[in-house]
Amino acid sequence: MNREKTATAGASDIMLVRSSRGRARVTHAVVVIFLEFFAWGLLTTPMLTVLHETFPQHTFLMNGLVQGVKGFLSFLSAPLIGALSDIWGRKSFLLMTVFFTCAPIPFMRISPWWYFALISVSGIFAVTFSVIFAYVADITEEHERSTAYGLVSATFAASLVTSPAIGDFLSAKYGDSLVVLVATVVAVADIAFVFFVVPESLPDKMRLTSWGFPISWEQADPFASLRRVGKDSTVLLICVTVFLSYLPEAGQYSSFFLYLRQVIEFSPAAIAGFIAMVGILSIVAQTLFLSVLMRTIGNKNTVLMGLSFQLFQLVWYSFGSEPWMMWAAGTVAAMSSITFPAISALVSHSAAPDQQGVAQGMITGIRGLCNGLGPALYGFIFYVFHVELDDMEPVSGGTTPKAEKLMVPGPPFLFGACAVVFALIVAIFIPNHKLGDVKNCSTCKSSTSLSHTQSGSPLATSTSDAEDIEPLLQDSSL
Repeated sequence: MNREKTATAGASDIMLVRSSRGRARVTHAVVVIFLEFFAWGLLTTPMLTVLHETFPQHTFLMNGLVQGVKGFLSFLSAPLIGALSDIWGRKSFLLMTVFFTCAPIPFMRISPWWYFALISVSGIFAVTFSVIFAYVADITEEHERSTAYGLVSATFAASLVTSPAIGDFLSAKYGDSLVVLVATVVAVADIAFVFFVVPESLPDKMRLTSWGFPISWEQADPFASLRRVGKDSTVLLICVTVFLSYLPEAGQYSSFFLYLRQVIEFSPAAIAGFIAMVGILSIVAQTLFLSVLMRTIGNKNTVLMGLSFQLFQLVWYSFGSEPWMMWAAGTVAAMSSITFPAISALVSHSAAPDQQGVAQGMITGIRGLCNGLGPALYGFIFYVFHVELDDMEPVSGGTTPKAEKLMVPGPPFLFGACAVVFALIVAIFIPNHKLGDVKNCSTCKSSTSLSHTQSGSPLATSTSDAEDIEPLLQDSSL
């Protein structure tokens, strides 16, 4: 009888939680991501010009350092923001991250030095994806999350389908100032959308309960988060895979368009077309192919397939010396975009509902560390191999780049391919969990354990460990 009452109470609690989050939709997350990255996509061509004018010497190196500082600050702040969003809700931190991520945009024309300084400092709050993925986890069931994460990631690609081409057209016809103005208007619209339209996704009941458990320094310390990773073999393997695969991706993202323009000699229109092609194919990969692959071959094998495409893409970029090779490699790059949403879904399935912000914050923190190391490393490798942006147009007597094309035009990409090889090796050892294997996980003792019993997670925390009373991910029982 008592068991029936408990089950009835638990079911009613679940219904309360679900009803309280009824207004929040994945569509809200999609719109926020689209507007933010659409604004930055408009600035693709003007940013290359401002970067060259501000740092005429060692452009690749300085670009790497600016993006590196931003990424490292993101690594430091991501766990804290994720943990705080688990307590105070997602909306306020979503508003904060969008505002500070877009804050540098108008300064591109006001003061380039202030623009690059603000880009570096904005890394403290440039963790929109961390909050967005936690937002999506609040309003979806486990079996829906991989598709939802794929949709959010595809939206990022969709925002880049037309925005660089539109920015290049406006820049050529009306000048960079108008492009910066349009990007600023889009950014303001995004902030207004979050403030006036986006509802809170975290249930009121969960937030009120969380107030009794304020965050500790262990939750906010990014290095403590990394130390905690080592306590669970499955989480360790996932995080090492994320680090090794995203390190070259972060470096590539920070310098690839500059590389296309200087070394491969793409025109601004060709760069915009390339981004559009990769964006369209990425949308198809992350919406259609991702859901099919997750259902047919499983989460782990989807990650392995994405890493294989990334390896092929990086090898092609490193040895490709002609524009058609870049276009062909771009199609492979689109397929490699399934890796991150697949990994995010794997982590989300392993975290309790009231720990989604911390869990995604951990992954975003590792990506932030890569965003700090990757661009700086790529810039340094370009510098060591004397790949410099000495002139935006082909110079007379500039036979050195052509000669280098006969060898390895893109040495940083070859380094990235080596890192992905190690990521593939590590990912092979990630256990291929099934959700049905975890229905017998141990229950929690506190009133907040309701969300743990819903997760059906493949990872279960040992309650005897005093340091893991509020675990980031539940402990794997292999």
